[in-house]
Amino acid sequence: MDVTIAGIQFQNPVIAASGTFAYGVEFRDILDLNALGGFVVKGLSKKPMDGNRPPRIWEAHGGMINSIGLQNIGVREFVASKLPELQGLRSKVIANVFGYAVEDYEEVIAVLEDAPGLAAYELNVSCPNTKHGGIAFSSDPAMLAEVVGACRKAAVRRPIIVKLSPNVARIEPLAQAAVDAGADAISLVNTFISLAVDARARRPRIGAGFGGLSGPAIKPIALRLVYETAKAVKVPVIGLGGIATGEDAAEFLIAGATAVEVGTASFWDPEAAIRIAKQLAQFCGEEQVTAVSELTGTLRWPTS
Repeated sequence: MDVTIAGIQFQNPVIAASGTFAYGVEFRDILDLNALGGFVVKGLSKKPMDGNRPPRIWEAHGGMINSIGLQNIGVREFVASKLPELQGLRSKVIANVFGYAVEDYEEVIAVLEDAPGLAAYELNVSCPNTKHGGIAFSSDPAMLAEVVGACRKAAVRRPIIVKLSPNVARIEPLAQAAVDAGADAISLVNTFISLAVDARARRPRIGAGFGGLSGPAIKPIALRLVYETAKAVKVPVIGLGGIATGEDAAEFLIAGATAVEVGTASFWDPEAAIRIAKQLAQFCGEEQVTAVSELTGTLRWPTS
């Protein structure tokens, strides 16, 4: 069940996704953290952030809409109070990094570089670049290349995973721009921009207006984007978007992913990532797959 991404060996290919697994330590009494392939901590900024006005979550058909606003304790507090409790785990700890200018990303990574116990950085590039008119880094190949290149120089000790947004016309140019700038792996997809409306109040259901749609409803689109990205780049791809079962995970691997991340499922089942890893192992046994890595990229595309 082990897979290797950017030189890092994961004991299984199922990783708990950022924003759905807090800082990891909060789940210690609920599940065995060592049973995970890894987990990505809540997004870290250079300073603490309060996040968006409530309500922040709305249950949609087949998923959920959230607009948490990247609330977090800040990278320095994470290093001081949370990271020490994550030392010595078999599962890999990945730090999610975000900012609103290239310098923000560089500063967060600079703080993390001297901290022990981390395996890699995952860059959330769906944030608006406040120095360039609020355009998201993830929607422009040149801006994406700029932030990834800067992070590549700052991240001497660890590999970089770039988490791409699905809210673009074509994913391939962005994936290629990230790889050309130094990304060691790509993860996708982040959430889809969405709107829930209270018809009687004639107001949005989410306090900030728009939110991000995740969960089973987005899985078919996420699979398509993972397939297209895996065909376009030569680095490992980590797939996410609506994974709730081991067979869901297998579908992403078959579409071209090397590993998967589990997000929204953890809200209704805190042990989802562990359950999905067990189900994926069972799937491999039933399909007589000796190593889970043999599934990657085996989709048989129609020829006529």
